[in-house]
Amino acid sequence: MSGERGCLVNSMLFMVIVFLPFIGQLIVTAMIFEEDHSILGTILWLVFIWAIPFFGPFMYLLFGQRPERHGRVMFGQPSYAYTQQNL
Repeated sequence: MSGERGCLVNSMLFMVIVFLPFIGQLIVTAMIFEEDHSILGTILWLVFIWAIPFFGPFMYLLFGQRPERHGRVMFGQPSYAYTQQNL
């Protein structure tokens, strides 16, 4: 069955399988740099996600993200009103 697809389709399938996780790891790397982790925490998360390609980014998305310091999002209420109430 794979012989019927042709070289172009096989090449495109290979590129998607190889480069899609790589693009995801680049996105998670940018997310790590934007978070408020310590230097050691940032380095450890970067090593973890690049050492374990599929499992590392998934674990970061589950456990590594820090919540915003401004409080949680309240729907139907402007963000400045919520922050002024908590001051």
